[in-house]
Amino acid sequence: MNNYCTFKMKDNKALYDTIGTGYNITRQADPYITERLFQILSPKITGTYLDIGCGTGNYTIAMANRGINFYGVEPSEKMLDMARAKNIQVNWLLGRSEEIPANDNFFDGAIATLTVHHWTDIKKAFTEIYRVLKKGGKIVLFTATPEQMKGYWLNHCFPKMLEDSIIQMPSFDIIKDAAINAGFEIIGTEKYFISDDLKDLFLYAGKNRPELYLDAEIRKGISSFAALADADEVGEGLKKLKNDMELGRFEDIKAKFNNDSGDYLFIAAQK
Repeated sequence: MNNYCTFKMKDNKALYDTIGTGYNITRQADPYITERLFQILSPKITGTYLDIGCGTGNYTIAMANRGINFYGVEPSEKMLDMARAKNIQVNWLLGRSEEIPANDNFFDGAIATLTVHHWTDIKKAFTEIYRVLKKGGKIVLFTATPEQMKGYWLNHCFPKMLEDSIIQMPSFDIIKDAAINAGFEIIGTEKYFISDDLKDLFLYAGKNRPELYLDAEIRKGISSFAALADADEVGEGLKKLKNDMELGRFEDIKAKFNNDSGDYLFIAAQK
């Protein structure tokens, strides 16, 4: 049984108010991910689009810089302040996926990047997103599934943190069912494998660059480390990782977790 509905972070707003510091440095919009979001969304130059859980606006601004009219909605005022400081042309909205401050049928499409696991009610969120999208509008999600996360070598160093992260991550079936029940049709999925030049340093960004996790600033920008990890486990896990790297064991450990499930997943749904 997936426990996603019963286990959530206590206060996602407070979490992102806390990890907002330094977030712009470690969590930049990745060019490849931006390009795939753009291609899958296929926005019209005359359309109006929404970034759900936009954080400090990195992907919102990256999409807006392509000449698209983008709004960003985010529950953390601190993160919105940072987003506004970077771009005053984008419309920044204080709100949640479950309560979007917009009229019915207002947006031509939406993106949601690494945020669905923070939604407090996934069914209500998809119903709300359906409400604010025009007929034919698409939403493109970028997320990881529990099945994919079980294949992260991070399980070797931080097993409890990964266990808790996996519990809060909705499965593809949960996402699909919530989307379909809201009225959407799932129109496509695409696996994403971590690249060595990844600019957005989210949870598994160090798949091929384990040294990233030794940087405390990078860990601060990752919600699993910032909110779910036990300090003792992190300390022990970092010692284990450093030791494995120094003794040349890391590549063998990583190889045990190799799989073709993808590290993350793009999901497209249409109203």
